[in-house]
Amino acid sequence: MDSKLILSLFDKFNEGSAAELDFNDGTVHFTLKKKEAVKLNVVSAHDAPRSEARTDGVSTNPRHDAPTAPPAEPQTLDFAGEASEAITSPIVATFYASPGPDAPPFVTAGSKVKSGETLCILEAMKMMNKLEAEFNCEILAIKAKSGDMVEYGQPLFEVKRL
Repeated sequence: MDSKLILSLFDKFNEGSAAELDFNDGTVHFTLKKKEAVKLNVVSAHDAPRSEARTDGVSTNPRHDAPTAPPAEPQTLDFAGEASEAITSPIVATFYASPGPDAPPFVTAGSKVKSGETLCILEAMKMMNKLEAEFNCEILAIKAKSGDMVEYGQPLFEVKRL
């Protein structure tokens, strides 16, 4: 199936009012479900920006074809007694904490995040999906490691609204 057609389906689903889409053409099958707590931006791996040389040594390539460092362990802050909530995975995908193998993570435990900021990348069907915060929050715990396969509904971040 053409990646432009898939991207078009994702765009139409994101723009529409449907809460769920189940697609099966005999060779490709996927289900999309909307949640209020997350926003998903879809970037085709084909259309994703390529690495560029930067003087600060940070890769601008969002692809994770060959991680060079071992994945970081999940992070947790001591937040006993604080009201928290989970941000869960909206899709079955591979979790990436950073925009590239050598880049720092988007967020760490203790990060204060504004609505619209990227929390992680979820790769599904060679498409890089940026998971963005829907509200201002503080990251209390990161429940997945870079490179982990995550399931739909699996908690990825424990957060406290700000």
